Amino acid sequence: MSLFTTSRRNFIKNTGLGLAGLPWFLQACASGKAGQKMAGSYFVYVGTYAKPEQDSIFGYRLNPATGELSSQLAFKGGENPSFLTLNAKKTHLYAVNEIGNFNNAKSGAVSSFAVDAKTGQLRLLNQQATEGASPCYVSLDKTEKVALVANYSGGNVLSYPVQENGSLRKAVSNEQHQGSSISNRQSGPHAHCILPDPKNNFIFAVDLGLDQVLGYRLDSKNGKLTRAAQPAFQTKPGAGPRHLTFHPNGKLAFLICELNSTMTALDYNEAQGTFTEIQTLSTLPSDFTGESYCADVHVSPNGKFLYGSNRGHNSVVVYSINEATGQLTLVQHVSTQGNWPRNFAIDPSGRILLVANERSNDIFTFRIDPNTGQLTSTGFSAQVSKPVCLRIVSDFG
Repeated sequence: MSLFTTSRRNFIKNTGLGLAGLPWFLQACASGKAGQKMAGSYFVYVGTYAKPEQDSIFGYRLNPATGELSSQLAFKGGENPSFLTLNAKKTHLYAVNEIGNFNNAKSGAVSSFAVDAKTGQLRLLNQQATEGASPCYVSLDKTEKVALVANYSGGNVLSYPVQENGSLRKAVSNEQHQGSSISNRQSGPHAHCILPDPKNNFIFAVDLGLDQVLGYRLDSKNGKLTRAAQPAFQTKPGAGPRHLTFHPNGKLAFLICELNSTMTALDYNEAQGTFTEIQTLSTLPSDFTGESYCADVHVSPNGKFLYGSNRGHNSVVVYSINEATGQLTLVQHVSTQGNWPRNFAIDPSGRILLVANERSNDIFTFRIDPNTGQLTSTGFSAQVSKPVCLRIVSDFG
């Protein structure tokens, strides 16, 4: 059994969210006075693993010129708000609560929050059951009228209509994946990611347990999902695909696989909603012999570079992208300066990359060379308990 499996079980307890006692307005805790807004700065939301009574969603201000992070806000967002997403206007934030029991049922939850336009503070709108345990991913379709959730332990994906005030209706689709692959982590389905393609023509769910990317059509009128007859992509047995991301040109995509530590470049057929493999490379150095598991993947805003995180090797791998062919070339492996890097994020200007190190309880920032894609430490970091997900938006106020 991998260390990641053990870690997930440690954090996902069979208890409810315990949000009943929370006030509707979630106030910032006493973490010092908020710093002054910096010209050209960004705001960073941090999702974490935390107990119901603990602060669990944090806000930081990022100076993209230096990489400095300054603490702004902390909220009690319920138990294990491990993955976050925001709408484009920054008016609403959505978080999965990665648990195994919600309202006395074998389920996690998804929470919706209103965002204060001046401060970034949150106000809880509502919660809905995910009808499966351990939700680990939430996204919005391109119209932002439907929220999409993947349950890791439940092995199912769901769609929720978004109401005008940003709250979520009950799920209108609950698609249960079926099957297994070859490793001890793949005895059943484990949906790990769900997101729309760039034109909102298809929704794709990445299933680690099945070694598949599954395609869905989304009915824009009622928010319901309809699965395609065949998988959109099949990895090699035991690869354990985890996250998928698209290139800015919409013609390429990249799939990071957790169990065999690989990165696959894909050609995307937007008419058929299918992928064809271009190339698969290891995310690890050739001389590495330890245990490591991939986590997250992102393309630089300029489309020239690709990044992936390695838990165990504790690094970010950097590739250059040939935009004409989709071929990748290894550029660098850089230490994340912490233990067990989960999600990471790139600021919209493409100058700074932030990495959340779950086990060492810290976030480090790195400067991105615009010509080579290489990362160098800025010397700045922040201490956060069990950080998992980072979301960067333009600053508030």
